[in-house]
Amino acid sequence: MELNRKGCSLGTIVTLIGMLALIWACFSLPSLASEKKNLPERLVRVYPEYTGVVIDEGEGVSIDLFVKNGGKKDETVDLKVIEVPKGWKAWIKTYSYGVTGVHVGSDESRSLTFRAEPGKNVGPGKYVFKVVGETTDHKFKSTHVITINVKAKEKGKKSKGVNITASYPVLRGPTDAKFEFSIEVENKLDKDAVFSLTAKAPENWDVNFKPAYEDKFISSVRLKADQSQSVAVEVKPFPLAEPGKYPIAVKVSSPEAEGEVKLSIILTGTYKMEVGTSDGLLSLNAQKGKPSSISVYVKNTGSAPLNNIHFLSFKPENWKVAFKPEKIETLAPDALKQIEVTVKPSDQALVGDYSVSLNIDAGKVRKNLELRVTVKASTAWGWIGIGIIVFVLLGLVILFVKLGRR
Repeated sequence: MELNRKGCSLGTIVTLIGMLALIWACFSLPSLASEKKNLPERLVRVYPEYTGVVIDEGEGVSIDLFVKNGGKKDETVDLKVIEVPKGWKAWIKTYSYGVTGVHVGSDESRSLTFRAEPGKNVGPGKYVFKVVGETTDHKFKSTHVITINVKAKEKGKKSKGVNITASYPVLRGPTDAKFEFSIEVENKLDKDAVFSLTAKAPENWDVNFKPAYEDKFISSVRLKADQSQSVAVEVKPFPLAEPGKYPIAVKVSSPEAEGEVKLSIILTGTYKMEVGTSDGLLSLNAQKGKPSSISVYVKNTGSAPLNNIHFLSFKPENWKVAFKPEKIETLAPDALKQIEVTVKPSDQALVGDYSVSLNIDAGKVRKNLELRVTVKASTAWGWIGIGIIVFVLLGLVILFVKLGRR
């Protein structure tokens, strides 16, 4: 009995929903039909999103253009730009091609683009364009005016038809480093174009262009309309360049577009150091418990000063190593400094060869020297040995003399 009640309730709900849908259809369909009946027989309008714009000298213009059919029947509308100022090119287009006509359904609209490009001799001023849309039977026509105000280009502004941006326009590093900038090249023309890549750098500097994440060198890049691409700019400074800031101008150009981006490299110089001995020998004789010295030179062979040069040693247990001076505050390029290194073996050192490592650390660069230290017996023991030998020989001589007398 309970199941039948639930079934009746569900059936009642479904019936109510159906009745409501039928009532809505009865009232809405006549309304829609009446709206369609209220449309005029034919009505065509062509109008731009903006009727007036302001741009910089040398720039092009793209404005959305709407074609509206407000009539009861579908229409085919022919489109033209019938008035174009001298020195300009103008046309109606979609994303990839020009448009001279469009089919628009009843009570529908289509969106296109009005494009205008100035010639090289077009200067600042006011320029008027006229766009017309007309049905194929010439019964209905819609005309609209677009005004472009061109203002003088800002001083130093060179971009035209191409945008160039650099993620990091200033890089810093040593002279012997290889620098790599990343620039984004965007084609702002209304068509495909090949852009050549050139650079103006200091004399004897090497500049090359590469596709992003590739090692091959290129001199140009092909871009579709409104397409952008990353290009790597690899720069190798002149090895003898002094520390300082150096500008690099990268130019991207095609027959119809040109752009430039300014890059900079700050050279900190090269950090190089040479260490050694005057005679090239890295060996030292010493006695246990007694100091022995060797002279080591440090030379700055780079183009940047070396600061806070300090010394470390790695030696056998209970040995002592001392440096004089203990550190070098600063060492100019091409300057040389002598360091006295004193090595003292332990009192328990055995006769033989030992290794002592010297570390010369200038922060940006460091060098190691490996010394061979030969520990020899004391000379006093040598004389004692000689004395013992002489004493033994003398005793033997006396013994032979006594035996000979007998």
